Amino acid sequence: MNITLFGYGKMGRIIEKFALQRGHRIHRIVDEHNRSETLASTLEGTDVAIDFSQPEAVIGNIDLCFEAKVPLVVGTTGWYDRLEEIKNKCERSNNALLYGSNFSIGVNVFFHINKLLAKAMNPYKQYDVQVEEIHHIHKLDSPSGTAITLAEGIIGQRDGKSEWINNLIGEGTERIPTAQQLLIESHRIEEVPGTHTVLYSSEVDQIEFKHTAHSRAGFALGAVIAAEWLQGKTGFYQVTEMFNFDGHI
Repeated sequence: MNITLFGYGKMGRIIEKFALQRGHRIHRIVDEHNRSETLASTLEGTDVAIDFSQPEAVIGNIDLCFEAKVPLVVGTTGWYDRLEEIKNKCERSNNALLYGSNFSIGVNVFFHINKLLAKAMNPYKQYDVQVEEIHHIHKLDSPSGTAITLAEGIIGQRDGKSEWINNLIGEGTERIPTAQQLLIESHRIEEVPGTHTVLYSSEVDQIEFKHTAHSRAGFALGAVIAAEWLQGKTGFYQVTEMFNFDGHI
């Protein structure tokens, strides 16, 4: 495939490496230096685009790809308040977009088991639940999209939890969750690629369910696999739709 990359930071460079290893070509790289010069016509010849840019840039990149009729994989987070709007635009214009908070195969297994665990723990109200995420200090959004996906997976299976709230440790006033709120605790520490933990705590014990990324490589490889999966399709997809697990919720 001919791939256009939106964003050429650390993730963009690792995606480029995996794309080339899998026999694809990088057709164009779009970043802050040339974004203003990039028009729909300049994407001609692109089979699929991958966006790991910035939250403030992603909507414009989506609109550009829709105009150019280029399928787009979006790994950038921080724009999910506009999901319904973008979904409607995608479907009306007969375009293709796949988005996800995390493209790692291991994390998507983690997401699935998180829902199974939440369903299993639902009858045991003596356990309260929270999510903890740790990322590098360069990550701009808080909480992480992966943490939000975990929290929403729990809320969907657990009676009495209706929303999540976030505390970014070391930044601002700490928020105390109500009984109906699920706490996401965010930490920003040096160069941590990403660690996510779901904690079920009672007076007598604690259950921890944890995923630790050793590098960004798993995210990048997953994004290239997502681009391969999306080619030739139309519609609006979540990354979870790429995976087929037994024991569906």
